[in-house]
Amino acid sequence: MTRDFEFESLAHDPIHGYIPFVSRSGLAAKEVAEQDIIDHPWVQRLRHIHQLQTAWWVFPSAEHMRFQHVLGVMHLASRVIDQWYDSLNSACQNVPSKAYVESLVRLAGLLHDVGHGPFGHFFDDQYLDQFGITHEDIGGEIIEQELGDLIRGIRRNPSGKLQPLEELDPRQVSFLIRRPKHQSEAEGQPEWLRQLRSLFSGIYTVDNMDFVLRDAYMTGFNTKAFDISRLIHYSFFSKSGLTIHARGLPTLIQFIETRANMFRMIYFHRTVRALDIALEELFPETMAHLFPGNPLEHLQAYQGFTESSFLVDVQRMADDENPERRELGERWQKILSRRAGWKMAVERTLNFHTTAAERMTIFSEPQLILERVRRRLPAEVRDIPLNIDVAKHYHRPSGHLPTGGQNHLFDPGNNTIQVLNDDDLFRALPVSFLIFRIYCQTHDHDAQLNAALQSVLGDAMDAKTNM
Repeated sequence: MTRDFEFESLAHDPIHGYIPFVSRSGLAAKEVAEQDIIDHPWVQRLRHIHQLQTAWWVFPSAEHMRFQHVLGVMHLASRVIDQWYDSLNSACQNVPSKAYVESLVRLAGLLHDVGHGPFGHFFDDQYLDQFGITHEDIGGEIIEQELGDLIRGIRRNPSGKLQPLEELDPRQVSFLIRRPKHQSEAEGQPEWLRQLRSLFSGIYTVDNMDFVLRDAYMTGFNTKAFDISRLIHYSFFSKSGLTIHARGLPTLIQFIETRANMFRMIYFHRTVRALDIALEELFPETMAHLFPGNPLEHLQAYQGFTESSFLVDVQRMADDENPERRELGERWQKILSRRAGWKMAVERTLNFHTTAAERMTIFSEPQLILERVRRRLPAEVRDIPLNIDVAKHYHRPSGHLPTGGQNHLFDPGNNTIQVLNDDDLFRALPVSFLIFRIYCQTHDHDAQLNAALQSVLGDAMDAKTNM
């Protein structure tokens, strides 16, 4: 069949090359184009939210936005369905047409970040958490209520057209973008849809494969972070779920290690985390001036609330007639000029190979460490301003993580499929790592803080040895 270029447009991307999408040109009046959703204000607002929440202040070239990322995820969704659809159809019953499945995951890829607020995941932790929601809950509401009619009107993607009686269900798109929290969430959903969830929640997904490639490229960390073609080639769906052939396991491990190194060197960079600490101190007070409450109750206001609008508003506060707002604006000026006020004095990194080791370490009680460090400092500096930061990253899923059991391994030697974290080679990777840091407002006391921390850790090791 000859490809119908009449309905197709291309976006050029430094990571994936040309990204095709269905444009409005030539479509029937009642048919919705992918471009209609791409150009919708809810998606276009992602042009105003950085992909790297504060790291763009540290890595000068990392100015990319979530908009470029979601286009990349949409494109990767097509790539994997092109490779994996036949195996999904074999593993599950009543799978819709390939065009339906591809359009569904393309839209989930395009819209998976649509609920994000300023500074991305930081906004979840520092603002949305008080309402018991995440950006995924907001995204689900936007997909089902704000974009639902458009989604139902999609009839094709660049690779094919839906069958006459098929209609995309916005609730299925919403289901795919939400990370699993409880098994009961998937009850009543068809098996093929539950399997597709691993494209967005798991060890390797269309989301994290794109951001590892994109963030590595844009920060200058690595221009080809991992071999995505080989990873896709050796993956398929089985009755157990998304499965990788043993031949692809070394490439998957390379991906996991690359992603972990990016957390260490980019997302958890000492200055990035110092900026996060500074933002945490200002954020609750600032949000009281800029947004009226729960975004689910103020969706229209939320649509116009972006990182761009936020940064303009806090910059203007410095000239406000209200003394409280003016003082807040002056504090923001220090952050905007990268004078965060916190400087790393001490750092320790630990790798954990079991979840029990992570729970038992003294670093599981960071405030206790800080109290003990203070007691070991000379009396004249014992009350200096200090702050702590604990940055944690999970290399791979284990029994206590929601993503455990999402991915599987096919061993051709004995023709078996097993949960991926049960493999000996995979278990050789740490379960997680933790970076513990103490920040001070100057570097004048670095040596004293390091000595005090070392003394505290020495006591902890002696106590463990004598148990």
